[in-house]
Amino acid sequence: MNRFTHFELVTDDLEKTADFYSTVFGWQFQKWEGPVDYWMITTGDRSTPGINGGLMQANGPFSGTVNTIEVDDIDAAIAKVKACGGEIIFEKDAIPGVGYQAYFKDNAGIMVGLHQADPKAGM
Repeated sequence: MNRFTHFELVTDDLEKTADFYSTVFGWQFQKWEGPVDYWMITTGDRSTPGINGGLMQANGPFSGTVNTIEVDDIDAAIAKVKACGGEIIFEKDAIPGVGYQAYFKDNAGIMVGLHQADPKAGM
């Protein structure tokens, strides 16, 4: 089975949103050193149930919260999404040193991310 392993909060004001979740829930935020303005979110100790996430700037079809599913083979997952009536919103793209990411809308219009870990991606 493939599980949700990451979430993204999409906002117009990164600092305001980070401050809210940090103050209310004690979450920690760290700016990512990548090519886009993206902040990593730590929601708790890895020894307890839950997932960590990211904070990203609202743009295009991204809004609200987007959950990401970890897959072993992103190309096969994309093919299955399409075969079952889903629509690829953002094609597979390399996140250097991390893996591959794509986004789709399911047959009910829910936006979801796909991620395949690969430390050699984009290298």
